[in-house]
Amino acid sequence: MGYRLTEHAGLEMQRRQVRPEWVEAVMAEPEQIVAGLDGRKVYQGRVSADGKTYLLRLIVEDWHTPPVIVTLYRTSKIEKYWNQL
Repeated sequence: MGYRLTEHAGLEMQRRQVRPEWVEAVMAEPEQIVAGLDGRKVYQGRVSADGKTYLLRLIVEDWHTPPVIVTLYRTSKIEKYWNQL
């Protein structure tokens, strides 16, 4: 595993029904990385569930070795967060 989850992120995975394979995929190949607060980065990738597409957002402190996922969530509001390049 090339990252570590905080206890909070692990609880949010369960509460928000985020599949571990989604986290693995976005950490391995994020579709976008955007600036977050306090030097954190937001790794983003689209995932599918229940016939819908969601945006998975991982809040990452990448200055740690391995990087630490502080929190995460999925949202249907893709346009709100997608950084148009």
